[in-house]
Amino acid sequence: MLNVGIVGLPNVGKSTLFTALTKKQVDCANFPFCTIEPNVGVVEVPDARVDVLSEMSKTQKIIKAAIEFVDIAGLVKGAHKGEGLGNKFLSNIRETDMIAHVVRSFKNDDIIHVDGSVDPIRDVEVIELELAMADHATVEKMLDGVKNKLKAGKDPEVVAQVSAYEKWLGALSAGRLASTVEFTDEEKEAVQGIRLLTNKPILYIVNVNEEDANDPNWVSPLGPDRLALPISVKIEAELAGLPVVEAKEMLAALGMTESGLDKVIKKCYERLDLITYLTTGVQETRAWTIKKGAKAPQAAGVIHTDFEKNFIRAEVISYQDYIDCNGESGARDKGKLRVEGKDYIMQDGDVCHFRIGG
Repeated sequence: MLNVGIVGLPNVGKSTLFTALTKKQVDCANFPFCTIEPNVGVVEVPDARVDVLSEMSKTQKIIKAAIEFVDIAGLVKGAHKGEGLGNKFLSNIRETDMIAHVVRSFKNDDIIHVDGSVDPIRDVEVIELELAMADHATVEKMLDGVKNKLKAGKDPEVVAQVSAYEKWLGALSAGRLASTVEFTDEEKEAVQGIRLLTNKPILYIVNVNEEDANDPNWVSPLGPDRLALPISVKIEAELAGLPVVEAKEMLAALGMTESGLDKVIKKCYERLDLITYLTTGVQETRAWTIKKGAKAPQAAGVIHTDFEKNFIRAEVISYQDYIDCNGESGARDKGKLRVEGKDYIMQDGDVCHFRIGG
């Protein structure tokens, strides 16, 4: 399951966002460090296609894709040295697939800012510097370890590792993210699988004033190089507390077609290059998560590892064709059901049935 760590300075709206996302109440009182243990909540990925297919198949059970959100306690300046219990929480971030970085842009004198004023760029730089310094310490240790191997001879893999680590250290020393470093193919191969905090995909969630939440002309205060999404956490908290019908009415009154939370969930999927394929029948309609570019056997392997090994073929109908033809039999009659082999690259919304050997 996709795992997203929610980070940010104290009192930026991070824990309130988590509560709205998961409808799981957490302690988000108005003072720093109130979140002492990471809170975890699992949220469905909004996908109307699953509901439509379920109706058509008269399905007994629906399973949508899901994301796990981890609310990580507020970081502060000096977190990499242990300030504000920082080291403990940095280790929690290391386990996540990506980071949702909540930044405060709204103004409210009743909600104290840990640095005394609202400045989104400054706040982002504080967190990024802490993550970079924590990574710097990690990479330094790894570099010391592999340098000893060089004494035994010029192993090309070790040489590539040393080169990659030195590039990372150069960037991190300057306060830049590890993800900004360009590697040769050999260097990429040598450090594949190393989980650095600043090498993770980041989505910046800018907690804005209510009037900015649905402004089509909103300009991010974080500049063009950071993927940012404007969200009014106050509005989202109100929506989360309402029954479904009333929440829809409130959205309509605000001129919004979907909640900010739905946008956050979808954007996390996009940020990680994930797509969804679908299976449907009387017993179950389900959304399955795969990487963009995955081939049919890999997609089958998400259902069960043996399916990838024993894959024979995939019977595939695009979602729109499935709807237009009123289901599988109609799609087959109209030639819209395709039989695909091992090299087929899956597309978002494919409705699939896999044929597996013994």
